[in-house]
Amino acid sequence: MRKDIHTDGIPVLCVSCEARHRGVCGALEPEQLVSLAKSSHKQQAQSGTELLGDAERIDTYANVLSGVVKLTKTLSDGRQQIVGLQFAPDFLGRPFKTESDLNAEAATDVSLCAFPKAAVERMMQASPELERRLYRQALDELDEARDWMVTLGRKTAAEKIASFLLMIARHIDPTDNPDGDAAAFDLPLTRADIADFLGLTIETVSRQLTRLRADKVISIENNRHIVVPSLSRLEARAGN
Repeated sequence: MRKDIHTDGIPVLCVSCEARHRGVCGALEPEQLVSLAKSSHKQQAQSGTELLGDAERIDTYANVLSGVVKLTKTLSDGRQQIVGLQFAPDFLGRPFKTESDLNAEAATDVSLCAFPKAAVERMMQASPELERRLYRQALDELDEARDWMVTLGRKTAAEKIASFLLMIARHIDPTDNPDGDAAAFDLPLTRADIADFLGLTIETVSRQLTRLRADKVISIENNRHIVVPSLSRLEARAGN
């Protein structure tokens, strides 16, 4: 049985959590965190694990603590389209809906903090700040989706690949210095998934990655590890 040990009123489970500082839990008072922590649990999932199925009943929500979650939409003929990626400390779940209309899959090994849907929705009624935080996150996601529509609809293949790498570099590790101009990360998607996400062919994805490497904008190690010595150079290639 877990002991309810706290630091200055904050549950130990929450002390070092990025979601508490920058995610939705940042809107909760210490006593609310204590209450939520009693019904919360950390969950590890390996890459490829389905976290939430299309049309599946939603009983729990979760904060992404580390790793990348891939969101996909299934068409009537069974085809799937990647529609988004989630990183720490994003909120996984859709308040006020009983069933999911997306598939959520661990694109990498992920760590989650899961809690009952009913507990969160009770807290939303009691905490206007929590409700505002969730609304703000939803609006931020809407803004990002609109920006991504520009990327998919108007940018060249080279700019799409650079934009994708820039997004990963800026979001994959929440502990990174946001003002730093260098990054290193493992690609969370296969080249096939990147092609699907960007509306390109696999050959085009590989060709554009090779071009960025030849121009020394990035280096690639072991086919998946990306090193970006200058994010400002990558941003310029993204057409931002």
